[in-house]
Amino acid sequence: MTWSIRWKVAFGTLVAVACGLLIAGVMTVQFLEQRYLTQFGNGLEVKTKLVEYGFQPLFHSSSLPPTSSALQETARDLGNRASARVTLVAADGTVLADSAVRDVDLPAVENHKSRPEIQQALSTGQGRDIRSSHTTGERTMYRAVLMQPSQMASPLVVRVGLPMVVLDHELSEFQQRLFLALGVAFLVALTLSIWLAHSITKPLSDIASAARRFSSGNQTFHVKTTAQDEVGLLASTLNHMADQLHAKIDELSEDRAQLLAVLTSMVEGVMVLDSRGHVLQINPALERMFGISRVEARGKPCTELFRHQQLNDLVTAILRSRTHHQDEIVLPLSGRCLQIEASPAGGERDNEASVVLVLHDMTELRRLEKIRKDFVANVSHELRTPLTSIKGYVEALLDGAKDNPAASTKFLEIILKQSDRLNLIIEDLLELSKIESGGISLKEEPLALRSVIDRTLSMIKPIADKNRHRLVTTVDPSLPPVAGDEDRLVQVLTNLLDNAIKYTPAGGTISIGAKLAPSVGSPDPSARAIELSVADTGIGIPEEDRPRVFERFYRVDKARSRELGGTGLGLAIVKHIVEGHRGQVWVEANHPQGSRFVVRLPLGAAARGLHHMNEASRA
Repeated sequence: MTWSIRWKVAFGTLVAVACGLLIAGVMTVQFLEQRYLTQFGNGLEVKTKLVEYGFQPLFHSSSLPPTSSALQETARDLGNRASARVTLVAADGTVLADSAVRDVDLPAVENHKSRPEIQQALSTGQGRDIRSSHTTGERTMYRAVLMQPSQMASPLVVRVGLPMVVLDHELSEFQQRLFLALGVAFLVALTLSIWLAHSITKPLSDIASAARRFSSGNQTFHVKTTAQDEVGLLASTLNHMADQLHAKIDELSEDRAQLLAVLTSMVEGVMVLDSRGHVLQINPALERMFGISRVEARGKPCTELFRHQQLNDLVTAILRSRTHHQDEIVLPLSGRCLQIEASPAGGERDNEASVVLVLHDMTELRRLEKIRKDFVANVSHELRTPLTSIKGYVEALLDGAKDNPAASTKFLEIILKQSDRLNLIIEDLLELSKIESGGISLKEEPLALRSVIDRTLSMIKPIADKNRHRLVTTVDPSLPPVAGDEDRLVQVLTNLLDNAIKYTPAGGTISIGAKLAPSVGSPDPSARAIELSVADTGIGIPEEDRPRVFERFYRVDKARSRELGGTGLGLAIVKHIVEGHRGQVWVEANHPQGSRFVVRLPLGAAARGLHHMNEASRA
């Protein structure tokens, strides 16, 4: 249940008064009880000394120790005179005499060594305790002193117990009268607190009611009050503040909507930090860059959230220097390259924007720059090699070799060969450029892969026979047709077989195979593909070079490739044509030696349906 402020004020005032009255009452009772106990204890101390003095003659009158009956009679006599219970206890805790116990019951009294006052008397010479008596059942104050009858005898403990019945009765009567007075005072305070709460909270209730109407959307917020005191000043101030607040809310809502639209639509990642380096805000682009959500990032330290040393060092540097910083980082898992622009925002306190980081994804740009640099370097190198050779032999001819028919013929043949090589490089570059730029459109016609293989082998077989290579073909006769461009697929197979012939020693074996295989990466488990492979028994490709063989101008053995007339672009063209058919190509080891290139082409829906119909007809 939610209480109104009126009842909170009334209840708070009442609780404060009640607590004050209760504390005053308790302290008064404690003070009075302590005073009574002090007086009571002083009287008990005097009686204990008198009792001790009364026992002394029994132990000094003769050389023999007093009898139990004498001790008991003396204890009873002293107890009557002192109006108290007198007990004589040996050092081992045995009760020798007790004024409250009959003579016949004295041996049955339990050992008193465990009593607190007895233990204190044995250790310090005197002891005191207040508790209910085990014998009489009354609340009793005990005082015990250590008595030394003689130098040779064991010490004894004289204990005097004084019942506190009268004291407890007086304290009880005083408490009843005190709490009755406190009750009357409490009722008066209750009446006054209700009246005071009503007079204070009535204007505040009116203000709260008007504020609720304003929070529910009522723009005509106005507090009506006739009070001329602080509450009236509060009401007029709230009216003025409501007008200003309404204008500020409209302005902030518009600014926030614009800022949110900008942050959401930005391609760059944006992160705002406070002076402690804690994340205040991130935009969706940064969420995608780092794979985090805004909810889990907000409020966390940047160093704990991203765990990237270079980024953390940049944040630490700008928080320390409050100057503009710029850096470029690479994410270890995704490999993305991010350029960071960090600028101070001016906030100095917690939860205030202190640093704004803008992250530009430079991955694609850096990749393109690297491709451009590699391409320019490779093209320059590949073009320079034949041009240098042509220039050298032309200079040799001009220097006099043209007058030597045999030398001039040889030099001209070399020049022709290098010119053909240069022309081949340029043609492959133009071909690759057309494929990458989409200048060549691939056909999608149903093709029998057997016919593509036969057409390619008819062109390659003379070269293979010249090098004494054995061609082995293994094609599944039940292969369905594949949708593709026959000329381009022939080009793919030609390049793969040409490489196999070049890098396979004379007398080696080159195998061409085609079979059905599951489609890699397809969500449809029934999707099938045709796997075309070209394997050789040549020199092979090292494991570390296999991922790069499809790059332009990349060669495993550069000297041998140039000697065999390769341009370094054939496998790059193969990759682009295969990917244009939505397929995949890779290279793997061909055990025990050589390499195996695999081209996997997906089957179209129509081709798969025709294949299933053929299978059903055979069944």
